[in-house]
Amino acid sequence: MTDVRLEAMTDEQYRIYRAYAEEDYARNIARSGAMSMADAVQKSADDFARLHPDGLATPDLLLWVAYDGDVEVGMVGVRLQHRSDGLHAFGFDFRVESELRRRGYGRAIMVAVEQFCRERNVASVGLNVFGFNTGARSLYEQMGFEITAIQMSKRL
Repeated sequence: MTDVRLEAMTDEQYRIYRAYAEEDYARNIARSGAMSMADAVQKSADDFARLHPDGLATPDLLLWVAYDGDVEVGMVGVRLQHRSDGLHAFGFDFRVESELRRRGYGRAIMVAVEQFCRERNVASVGLNVFGFNTGARSLYEQMGFEITAIQMSKRL
């Protein structure tokens, strides 16, 4: 299996990420059929403002860049949540550079996140995946993630 190293995102990396991620999230919301592009753009801006109020200084927000040697291969974002039964993690963004997909980097990034979480006694890792993203869904299922809810809609 491919190995990766996770490094905390720098301020400059975050600035670039934030601009791209808000736009990408809006496009994915609209592509899913959940809402119009205009509404998706507003939802994305609202969600990022709520979930990243202090950028990289936001408590319990972890944003990493994944490297294979000196090559940047992707990124992952995780939010830690303290609940009555312990610490939980939620992966809110996960990317592999498009030209490097299907080479094991996605799995390696997930393994690195799981290792980080195990070392901190995190009880579970959750995530959201858009229905159209069959590649990501397949990877997550292969890695033992289970469906906890399904939203469905029908365009008329």
